[in-house]
Amino acid sequence: MQKTAQQFDEVMALCRDLFRKKLTDYGPSFRVLRTPSLTDQIYIKVKSLRNFQTTGLSKVGESEQENFIAIVNYAIIGLIQLHKGCADDLQQDRDEMLALYDHFTAEAKELMMRKNHDYGEAWREMRITSITDLIFQKVLRTKQIEDNAGETLVSEGIDANYFDMLNYAVFCLIKLQECGTENLGKLV
Repeated sequence: MQKTAQQFDEVMALCRDLFRKKLTDYGPSFRVLRTPSLTDQIYIKVKSLRNFQTTGLSKVGESEQENFIAIVNYAIIGLIQLHKGCADDLQQDRDEMLALYDHFTAEAKELMMRKNHDYGEAWREMRITSITDLIFQKVLRTKQIEDNAGETLVSEGIDANYFDMLNYAVFCLIKLQECGTENLGKLV
């Protein structure tokens, strides 16, 4: 699992770098989004992934890697919004946003390490398409919980689903990096 921890850190550094650059370009504009809007953004990305994985064609030109990075970042933004609530302006501290990004990344890594221990890193034997389907399922579950005003009877909450989507997307990014584009067909 030491290898997985290192790979997690490498993937998250890539995702954080894009988050940081967009934070510089746009400011914390995401702070005005309500969590259902973020869930819908993840929904769009996972639908794009499933379409690409089925047809092999992306007319927009976004790669699988770009879509999985977007899922990671939208999930973390969702966690930030759950933590802070929705803002009505962009007067947010950039350093605080990066610190929250790092905080939720650390929580996701801890969760991933605990689950990897219990499940024996089963994700390494899964297809990227199967993991994509799990992300899709988590998005649909999250949408249902949001439609139920966040109430659940026996299920985990929205935050747990965001963490799972984030970690599943990281697994896919690790698999893509391990395989390289020339072997991509073996993963789908």
